[in-house]
Amino acid sequence: MIQHVYDRVLQARSVDRVLVATEDRRIADAVRAFGGEAVMTSPHHSSGTDRLAEAAAALAESTIVVNVQGDEPMLDPAGIDAVVSAFDDAGVAMATVSLPLRTLADMFSVNVVKVVTDAVGDALYFSRSPIPCVRDAGGGPDGSAAAAVSQGLARRHVGLYGYRREALLRFAGWPPAPLEVAEGLEQLRAMHHGLAIRVVAMEGEGGVAVDTQEDLEHVRALLAGGQ
Repeated sequence: MIQHVYDRVLQARSVDRVLVATEDRRIADAVRAFGGEAVMTSPHHSSGTDRLAEAAAALAESTIVVNVQGDEPMLDPAGIDAVVSAFDDAGVAMATVSLPLRTLADMFSVNVVKVVTDAVGDALYFSRSPIPCVRDAGGGPDGSAAAAVSQGLARRHVGLYGYRREALLRFAGWPPAPLEVAEGLEQLRAMHHGLAIRVVAMEGEGGVAVDTQEDLEHVRALLAGGQ
């Protein structure tokens, strides 16, 4: 799976270097076996971003660092380019991507992270719960969630982040925030400490993250079909 992710990242036009940061020597050996570059990091990090920061601390020549999850073998390389393009705005220190959320099942799934943004596209909040709530929709929580989906207000977050290197190193120096711990979403640490997150709105369906055995079987079927 890690090789599929690695190969997808290489297809992004904006990427100069691809590096796998891991605490597991088996993963590092697998990456090097297919010709990739890997770096060993501490096994004590509480999040992937903390691991990324350790790797980035040794990359003084890097200005923009993109964090790609290793469980996204169907990653769209255009998403990486979209994140990098956000840094054309000199005021952006951290960026990510959202896609339309199209089903009620996804709206209620705790494995699908929802995001709402302000007028310039900076995140207001990320949650595993259904957001936003359309108060006057009627029908209780189901009706509110269905209205948010049908009105195009619901967006799903794609677990892909870009940072200016100095912002990433600041992030890693902050302690976990209460909402980060409650939701299990590390980006809420940035928001807790006042670091704005630019959310690039894209269209399409996105890839499939491998969070469960069912996800793995689904991805295997997609890859076998040539996707």
